[in-house]
Amino acid sequence: MSSLKRVWQVLREQGPLALFARVARGISRSIKPMPNSVPIRLLVKTEDASEVDWSIPHPAVVAPRVVTGDKLTVAWIMSPPGESSGGHQNIFRFMSYLEAAGHTVKIYLYSSLHPFTVAIVKDMLASSPSYPKLKASIEAHTGQSVGDDVDAIFATGWETAYASFRDQANARRFYFVQDFEPYFTPVGSASVLAENTYRFGFQGITAGGFLSHKLSTEYGMTAAHYDFGADKSLYNITNKGRRKEIFFYARPVTERRGFELGILALAHFARERPDYVINLAGWDVSTYKIPFPYVNLQDLRIDELNDVYNRCAAGLVISLTNMSLLPLELLASGVIPVVNDGENNRLVSDNPFIEYADPSPKALARRLIEVVDRADLPEHARLASESVQGADWDAAGATFVKLFEDAVRG
Repeated sequence: MSSLKRVWQVLREQGPLALFARVARGISRSIKPMPNSVPIRLLVKTEDASEVDWSIPHPAVVAPRVVTGDKLTVAWIMSPPGESSGGHQNIFRFMSYLEAAGHTVKIYLYSSLHPFTVAIVKDMLASSPSYPKLKASIEAHTGQSVGDDVDAIFATGWETAYASFRDQANARRFYFVQDFEPYFTPVGSASVLAENTYRFGFQGITAGGFLSHKLSTEYGMTAAHYDFGADKSLYNITNKGRRKEIFFYARPVTERRGFELGILALAHFARERPDYVINLAGWDVSTYKIPFPYVNLQDLRIDELNDVYNRCAAGLVISLTNMSLLPLELLASGVIPVVNDGENNRLVSDNPFIEYADPSPKALARRLIEVVDRADLPEHARLASESVQGADWDAAGATFVKLFEDAVRG
């Protein structure tokens, strides 16, 4: 892949933060720094990380704002979204449920690494089929207070919790937690700073039960959760016959998705079932040495996925932190997901059609083979799709809104 193409792909899929971080790493490797010239680079602004003393509780946590009105104003602080950022898409999904419930949403974009342009973000959001259209205002978070008219502030990524903590507004503090972010980096300053945010005293609303359990039991955080959903208008069965392909969510740039472990498992599968087409999607893997024939689907738009899923009998989804959204989406399309076993996945979904396997290459491959070899697989796929009928995002959205409204008035 050309350097320009790679730059565009990172910018489009992961946003300006990821691009800037990659460029910065490249420069740091190629240029010998002058004395006193290397800045401290963190996902959080250094002044925010330095000034937050969470051992002294925030005033809004000690004496929560009394909220009595039916229609509330809610500020969300987040990093600038990328077109294919599933985490940002999920944030926007739940902001849309708040708006549908009559609340006003304000978005503040926070970044320590890149001087992003709000206009470019707005253009991306307007043109992307992956983001719901909101009435919300969008502006850069420059350290100013969100204002006294705001009833609640949601932190999202761990770095934004510092901005929320430093804000002088007396708004209720919430934390929309989608993953256990200390796992995203090696043990060090960033992981400690991320872990500390769970001690800020914010009210947590988490994606699935694994996170609410972990944060409440290990950090004493008040946390509740919503269950995952699948959009049946996007994901449904169109192929009711036997399928001769499988799917792997392949993201070598995202460590928690276990790319190498998945490739090792698929190599065993390919040797045992060479007549199956193996689809890799989520990233352009053309520069990687992969030891079996495959179809490089790269990054697909949300409206292209169902056609691919309906060609596949099974899907390998490795999630080493919180469970991915993909297993339920695959089920909706009649694909049987094979997922690495662990409480991080089982505490999120107990759907009986998810095939859990030990996280070893041979165990994962063996489970994939067992799935594709089922004599009753077409009927099994139909039942799997029906099993997520009630697990839709509207149900999750209703839970989220109730959790929020109950907490903000509690």
